[in-house]
Amino acid sequence: MGRARGASLVTAWLVHAFTATGAVLAYLALEATISGDTRQAFLWLVVATLVDAVDGALARLARVKERTPQFNGARLDDIVDYLTFVFVPVFILRHDGLLPAGGVGLAVAAAVLLSSAYGFSREDAKTADHFFTGFPSYWNIVAVYMVAIQLSPLVNAAILCGLVALVFVPIGYIYPSRTPRWQAATIALGALWSAAMAVVIVMLPNPPAWLVLGSLLYPAYYFGVSFVLHFQRASIPPPAER
Repeated sequence: MGRARGASLVTAWLVHAFTATGAVLAYLALEATISGDTRQAFLWLVVATLVDAVDGALARLARVKERTPQFNGARLDDIVDYLTFVFVPVFILRHDGLLPAGGVGLAVAAAVLLSSAYGFSREDAKTADHFFTGFPSYWNIVAVYMVAIQLSPLVNAAILCGLVALVFVPIGYIYPSRTPRWQAATIALGALWSAAMAVVIVMLPNPPAWLVLGSLLYPAYYFGVSFVLHFQRASIPPPAER
C-alpha cells in the first residue's frame, strides 16, 4: 500500500513538472525570436500549446489536487499560460516590427500584457459552466496571423487595442474542449483549423494566402458561437431563491 501511494505521489509531481515545461518552451521561443527565427519561435509555442492541451486531463487522471494538496497546479498552469499565450507572442510582434515604433508600440504591448494580467487574475476567468469571461488570452494565435498576413503596424495596433477592450467586456467565450454545447462541431472544426495553422507556421514567412485567409473561418465561428451562447445564457433567469 505504501509503495503504491508513493508511486501515485511521484506521478502527481511528474504531471506538475510536465506543466512547468511550458516555461522552458517559452524561454526557447524567446531565444529563437531574438536570433531572428520567428518560425522556430512559433513551433516552440505549438509544443507549449500541446502540453497545455493535455496537462489538465493528466492532472485529473493523476488526482493531483488530492495527492499534492500543498501545491497549486492551477496557479502553475496560469503562470505558464501567461508566458506562452501572452508574453512571448507580444515580444514577437514587438521584436519583428509588427507594432508601431517607439512609445506607441510600447503602449500597445503594455496594454496587452496588463489586460491579460487582469484577465488571468479575475475569479470568474473560467465559469462553472465552462466559459471564459472576456476575450481569452489567445494572443499567440493573433500573433501568428499578424506575422503571416503582414498588415501594417498601425492596423495591427488597432486590432490589438480592440481585443484588449474585449478582455474587459464580460462576454462568455466557449472553452473548446469543455463547453458542452456545440462541442462536437467545435472540436471537429478546431482539429481541422489546428492542422491548417500548423501548416501555416511551418511555411512561415510565406504561407499560402488562401490557407491563411481560409483558416480565419474558424475564429469567426468561435466568436459567433460564443456570442450566441452568451446571450442565450444571459436570457435564462437565475433559479429562484427558496
